[in-house]
Amino acid sequence: MCIRDRRAETPSWTETTDVCVIGSGVAGLTCALNLRQAGFHVTVVTKVHIDDGSTRWAQGGVAAVLDPLDTPEAHARDTQIAGVGLCDPAAVEVTVTEGPDRIADLIHTGANFDRHADGSLQLTREGGHRARRIVHAGGDATGAEIQRALHEAVLRDPWIRIIENAMVLDLLVDHAGHAAGVSLHVLGEGVEHGVGGVEARAVVLATGGMGQIYQSTTNPSVSIGDGVALALRAGADVTDLEFVQFHPTSLYLNGNEGGRQPLVTEAIRGEGAHLRDFSGDRFMVGSHELAELAPRDVVAKAATARMRAEGRPHVWLDARHLGRTMLEERFPTVTGSCRALGIDPVTDLIPVAPAAHYASGGVRTDLWGRTTVPGLYAAGEAACTGLHGANRLASNSLLEALVFTHRIAAHLADHKPSPGVPEPPSAEGWVCSTTSRAPLQEAMTTGAGVLRSAESLEATAEALTALGENVSGRPRPATWEATNLLTVATALTAAAHRRRETRGSHWREDHPEASEEWLGHLNLSISPDGELNTTWESA
Repeated sequence: MCIRDRRAETPSWTETTDVCVIGSGVAGLTCALNLRQAGFHVTVVTKVHIDDGSTRWAQGGVAAVLDPLDTPEAHARDTQIAGVGLCDPAAVEVTVTEGPDRIADLIHTGANFDRHADGSLQLTREGGHRARRIVHAGGDATGAEIQRALHEAVLRDPWIRIIENAMVLDLLVDHAGHAAGVSLHVLGEGVEHGVGGVEARAVVLATGGMGQIYQSTTNPSVSIGDGVALALRAGADVTDLEFVQFHPTSLYLNGNEGGRQPLVTEAIRGEGAHLRDFSGDRFMVGSHELAELAPRDVVAKAATARMRAEGRPHVWLDARHLGRTMLEERFPTVTGSCRALGIDPVTDLIPVAPAAHYASGGVRTDLWGRTTVPGLYAAGEAACTGLHGANRLASNSLLEALVFTHRIAAHLADHKPSPGVPEPPSAEGWVCSTTSRAPLQEAMTTGAGVLRSAESLEATAEALTALGENVSGRPRPATWEATNLLTVATALTAAAHRRRETRGSHWREDHPEASEEWLGHLNLSISPDGELNTTWESA
């Protein structure tokens, strides 16, 4: 497959900082605060308003070993089981051992987690966890509380500059190939093509996920894979892109798919809710030893198979036996979303269906958040640290962001990079037409979604190639977004086609079993001539 370079724009204005952080979710804001503690001046660039990313939608919580009866070894074991042999043991160890301290940091920053009457933290269970180790806030509004606390902390620091409503375009590099900043377009300001630049000693990608390459996703509209696309164009490696986690219980909107789908948190199953088919049977019983609390890929596959067998667009979540008090006080967000659609979970079954939720893969990093491009770091969902393997364990994502942004700041503090002079960007390239977005999402959902095969993936690749011929005459934010979507979708489809097995959240109908032959990682990069290169690395 070939991925052409996107047309670059020469910045017409510049400003300078020490470190430029792209993204304002938990990874971006935590990284900014950690960098400030290390003495750096920081500029945070965010595509929309500072609170409009994925973090505020996170319902479940943060996983960490906080119960005296729990152990890091148990948390690591659950993580590795969910990752189906592809977790990096070192990344897992770092995360589960450093995680409790990072939770303490977050509390110190001002996050208020739910507590028992005696002041101890309330801990719940989610899919794949064999112990109660999930801290939460506001019942099922953990992300909103974390975002609030981080936002307020960032606003208190005068040396953190925030640029909102700005779309980052490409990485700026110096003559040695070291990251030296980014080009960006501040939406709604200046002329339509007014592109500026932030020059920096280092750049951190914290741009979130890529759920918008599918028709139905729990991700907000800004989650189109900007960071992965930027990194690929900059020459960085990405890895494990084929492992896209579909959350098994998004709220079914009666055929009105598209955009962000409301999430029905896994924690509600952790408290005892059941999944049922249209015959009323609990189809997860007997399918896995943990039944409804099996890892997400197992539940999503089972739900999809049952929906296909019954010819139905959804299955049911039965939480009626939990009672009004539990539902209204512990899960106010879910209860409110349901009631807005005329469904009362106290008395009614909740219609749910799988939706694209989390990218386990992303920009490849080491244990200090470094990518394969010097001076470029990545954290959060945009990164692939090796923690998740083939499938993310529930509530490990926020924890990963907390741990690795702390490590990025520590590494930069110990290895302060010198400022570089950005090279002028190339004026050659292209941009994709905005009319490509909807057909791209349809092609990805049909051929590279929960169910995949060689035939479906080849059809998807052909559709993406055709969309790549749909070129726009002029670059602007909507065409830059469409180009990023096409870049990420093309890379993901290539990886999914190459991996001929079923493992974790990658389900190949024509290769239904996991294979020792595929116990490893597919690393992708773009060559100077635009060819998508794939290299194999054994686990």
